[in-house]
Amino acid sequence: MKFELLHPADQLVMIMQRIYEYGMTTTSGGNLSIRDESGDIWITPSGIDKGALTRDDIMQIKPDGTVIGRHTPSVELPIHRNIYKLRPDLHAIVHAHPPVLVAFSLVRQVPDTKLNPNANLVCGKVAMAKYDVPGSEQLGANIAEQFAAGYNTVLMENHGVICGAPDLYHAFMEFETITFSAQIELKAKKLGTPRQLTDAQIAIDSSKAHPPLDAFEARVITSEERAGRRDLCTLIHRSYNQRLFTSTQGTFSMRLSDGSLLITPYMKDRKYLEPEDIVRVKSGMGELGKTPSRSVLLHQKIYETHPEINSVIIAHPPAIMAFAVTGAEFDSRLIPESYISLREVGRLPYAATTLDVDGAAAMFTPHRPVIVVDNQCVIVTGASLLNAFDRLEVLEYSAEAMIAARDIGDVVLLSDQEIEAVNQAFHLN
Repeated sequence: MKFELLHPADQLVMIMQRIYEYGMTTTSGGNLSIRDESGDIWITPSGIDKGALTRDDIMQIKPDGTVIGRHTPSVELPIHRNIYKLRPDLHAIVHAHPPVLVAFSLVRQVPDTKLNPNANLVCGKVAMAKYDVPGSEQLGANIAEQFAAGYNTVLMENHGVICGAPDLYHAFMEFETITFSAQIELKAKKLGTPRQLTDAQIAIDSSKAHPPLDAFEARVITSEERAGRRDLCTLIHRSYNQRLFTSTQGTFSMRLSDGSLLITPYMKDRKYLEPEDIVRVKSGMGELGKTPSRSVLLHQKIYETHPEINSVIIAHPPAIMAFAVTGAEFDSRLIPESYISLREVGRLPYAATTLDVDGAAAMFTPHRPVIVVDNQCVIVTGASLLNAFDRLEVLEYSAEAMIAARDIGDVVLLSDQEIEAVNQAFHLN
């Protein structure tokens, strides 16, 4: 799907639906807009159910102020206008009230975008605008002041967040990423002190190049490959809907019986990936006309090193990422199910998968199928695609449980004797 070819009204409906479905705004809250090439502003209406918007609900505002549509434009239209006037480079705005960002706005703090390189890359520095009445000229001036200073992501005291970008999809990326980053930070502070990346560390990730793969043109597509493309898309969509990664982060791959692999593409919206978007890589060559994930060399090396591994997932779920950004130890001996699925969870320092691909691949063993990479990601392997995905779910649910348990009392892990009994019962030794 080419999102950029959709009519502005359809884009606004689609993105508002995503925001509402993920619990990042309420029926009456939030507003989105697009400024098109003619200077018209398309904006969501005031007082209309955000969970049931249609293209006919979207309002059009002409440059001369003429209002076209069957409703009243959002009460915060003046804010959108002010931002567009000050920032000719911006053509889309997302404003909403995710609970986690409201929490930051209540304590007058902005989320730390240097806990993860992607958050810094997408959002940059985040500003805080002073409080005033919603829709007021003063609030508009407070927000505009921050956008005029060059910020694209601005929290509002006791309110929510507003993000601007050259198009609506990238404004949504900023909004989604800052929300994800805030969730990680909030969970991390329950475990310890989050560790911020340096500018030099962030530069390692941002300068990571695409591997130089020669191209091949696929002439025969087997039934196995067709099934693999379908199954990858099914579980990628499920992972995105479960908030295990964001729209452009997260990589799935699987090995085919001929030794080639299927892998997610670079910078394609995970929610709408189709089988034809998946990239096949064989003998060091990539499918013609497609760009695979930048981590493709790591996936290849894992498969070369471990014949028993047939699927690899790289993801960034908020709960386990809280462990990744604090250095807190994650132990799978919580309940029998988590231990059976995860066994030993390994650990690598930040950027290790970029700086030492061979060493990172060698870290995996049958008893260590999962590795946490500090401030970066988790890497989950499996004998099959479903096996790897199940481990990813178990990992995140277990991390969430451990964080929640700390609010209640001291965590008690299964004892060595109890673990040995599980090993015997399930033939794990």
